[in-house]
Amino acid sequence: MDHPMVAQIERTGYPFSDRRNDYGVDGLGNEVFTGDEIIEFFDDFYLVEELSTDAIEIMEQHGGVYKIAK
Repeated sequence: MDHPMVAQIERTGYPFSDRRNDYGVDGLGNEVFTGDEIIEFFDDFYLVEELSTDAIEIMEQHGGVYKIAK
């Protein structure tokens, strides 16, 4: 019986890494992963779950766009 990591490497050629799901770091320094909800605001993006209701409302009123990090 092989270790699950060894079986993964044999099957796919590489071990699983959470870093493959990294999208980047938002304007406030929060790590954003693929699938997270973000707001694009001007040339930056922000993780929605870390923003206050007021911040979200201000960004919406000034052209912020909701997206899912891909």
